[in-house]
Amino acid sequence: MRRRLASIALAALSPVLVGAAKPVLVPDISSRKVEIRYSFTGAQLLLFGAILYPGGRAPTRPADIVVVLRGPVEPIVVREKQKIAGIWMNADSNRFRSAPSFYAVASSRPISQLVDERTAAIYEMGLQNLQLSPSGGALPDKERRFEAGLLDLRRRQGLYAEHPNGVEINASVLYRAAISIPSQVPVGTYIAETFLIDRGRVLAAATREIEIGKSGFERFVALAARRHAVIYGLVSVLLSLGLGYAAGALFRRRF
Repeated sequence: MRRRLASIALAALSPVLVGAAKPVLVPDISSRKVEIRYSFTGAQLLLFGAILYPGGRAPTRPADIVVVLRGPVEPIVVREKQKIAGIWMNADSNRFRSAPSFYAVASSRPISQLVDERTAAIYEMGLQNLQLSPSGGALPDKERRFEAGLLDLRRRQGLYAEHPNGVEINASVLYRAAISIPSQVPVGTYIAETFLIDRGRVLAAATREIEIGKSGFERFVALAARRHAVIYGLVSVLLSLGLGYAAGALFRRRF
């Protein structure tokens, strides 16, 4: 009877014991909130943390870390320009339903050396593995061309970035990565994801949220434009007319 009870207890505790045998990530961020003011020229976020191994013993073969910082998802239309009759015009376009407004990934080694293509696609590790969800109806060659154009455009804007050796790991336990935020970064709730990888498998994952928003006069203007669009438009027109009239009067007086 005792043996039977012991076997039942062991079976009941086995999921807990298995879970305890896995390492745990304890991530943190240098700033949970980024405020955008008129003088905002960009910022640098430090994503750091620790790896807690079972029994407090780090393995002889250190694992790898991948950190992903992702902005709010938004639909976007990418347009392709062509020179027609000497004039650059929009010749074609393609719509993507779920393009992240910001995406940066840092890893202790190149991602291609850490996981296979399937795992990278599941966790969207790397720009080439983003699930942009094209609207459909276009030929595969066209979708790939527009996807490459979108990635290139946002790279040049500083909104998409990859850092293959951007994560530093100390004593197989502590890690840190620095990610730059450009001045034109979109506002919203950002998700920082951290993955612990060993021998091609994701052993642990953890997430943290970061709020990026406008403050001060910029926040007032943004709220006014969203909540009172008609009044905001009229005030903008009147302000433009007033500034134009004042500039014209000043020009006439001086000349």
